[in-house]
This record gives sequence, structure tokens and C-alpha cells, in this order.
Amino acid sequence: MVMTVKELKKQEEEFFKIRDRIMDEAKKRGITLRTLGAIAFRTHSPKYKYLEYDLERILTDIDFASYDKEAKKVRELFNDLGYEEDRAIRGMMTGMGMGKVSKRFIFHDNEHNIHFDVFFDELKFCHAINFKNRLKIDYPTIPLADLLLEKLQIVEINEKDVIDCIVLIREHDIADSDKEVINKKYIANLFSGDWGWWRTGTMNLDKIKHFAEKYDKMTEEDKKDIVSKVDELRKAIDEKSKSFKWKMRAKVGDKKIWYEQVEEVVR
Repeated sequence: MVMTVKELKKQEEEFFKIRDRIMDEAKKRGITLRTLGAIAFRTHSPKYKYLEYDLERILTDIDFASYDKEAKKVRELFNDLGYEEDRAIRGMMTGMGMGKVSKRFIFHDNEHNIHFDVFFDELKFCHAINFKNRLKIDYPTIPLADLLLEKLQIVEINEKDVIDCIVLIREHDIADSDKEVINKKYIANLFSGDWGWWRTGTMNLDKIKHFAEKYDKMTEEDKKDIVSKVDELRKAIDEKSKSFKWKMRAKVGDKKIWYEQVEEVVR
């Protein structure tokens, strides 16, 4: 279904209303809850999210992050708001080993025909993004560095994920903190201890840079800005001293798979 820009904006507005309802109630109850995914990128990039409209990017769900110690309160929150928990996923999460996937709840909003994913303590697919001690840095989303990592961890990154990264990078500066900037120090530290993360992350940064240089929806100023910021981030990553473990794994290189082969949970 092709949607006009007006329709996309209206849909986005409805999603934000639903998101805010949940976030406001979580705040009242003292629950640590933050958004990630597509809606979080749009929250932080009001000036450049028009690129999402150009791609006719439709929002399909709302993703959240929380702490495992608050899981019971999170379940009660969504139940009290009238959302239906996915019992099959609950059973799957209870019965399976959690080594290769993140602990998560899924709830359904049957009125609006959308669902909510809630991830606890980490987001783990091809690589792991640890949320411990990170969720109170920003509001209502996870920190900008973690948002970028959410996409950089995807080995088979696609165009919509690249566009999300481009929008985020264009809107924000690269610096050594988390205060409305993308924290290059945090990313460089993460990559310096994990060759697999470094391999996937730098590969995707190169793809983002190449895509930006060719993307006809942006001005030359936009392209120059994104390329310079990716170069700045790459410089911080490249100059950071690597751990012994990183160096040992680097010797093996691509001859051994460096990421988790995890299939998405079937809803």
C-alpha cells in the first residue's frame, strides 16, 4: 500500500500518541522504559526525518527497552493498559535458553493492529547491545550511540536501516558524550574489545558513507556532513587501542563467522 506524505505523517502522529500514553504511565509508576527502533529515530531527528517519508517508510510497531529487574512491573503496565501479551512468545522465552536472543515480551494492541516489543537489559541479534546503566541517560529513547549501534549490528543491513542511520547522523554531532550527540568514545571502546562487533560495525559505516555519497534525495551539503561525521567516527574507532582478545580474533578474520546467526522470533 502506497501512502502519501500526509498519510505517513498522520500515521506517525497516531504512533506517537500511543507511545506517549505508555511512556507517561510508565513514568508515573517509576518504571524505566525507553523507546528504540524506527519511532526512536524519528523522535530524535525531526529536521531530517523527511527522508523517511521519501522512502514511504511505514511504522509497524513500537519497540521498548527496560531492565530485567523491572520485568514484572512492565508486564503489569501493559496488561493494565489493555494490551494483550503474546502467550506463545512468553512460553518460548520461558522454555528456551537465552544465550543467543534477548529476553523480550511482546504485547498486541488489537484496536490499532500494532504490537510492542520490550527488550530487557540488552538487544541481542547479530551482536549484543548492553542497556545496563544506559537507559537513564536519555528520554524517551535509548542514547543516540545505542540507537546507531542498533543498526550497525545488522550484518545484512538493508536500505531502510541505512536511511535511519543517515537521518540520525545528519541531525547530530559526533562527540565524546551522550548529551544529544553520538558518543564516539563509547562506540570505539565497545569495538576495541570485540573484533566481531568491529568487523560488522565498520563494514556498515562504510556502507552508510557510500550510500550517502550516492543518495539523490540529499543536498551536497548533507552528503558532505554525513561523510565527514562517519570519517570522524571511524577515526575514533581506528585510533582506539585494541584488546589482546581483539587482536587474536583478528588473525582468524572472516574465515570464521564473527556474528550470531539468530532468526527473528516469529510472532
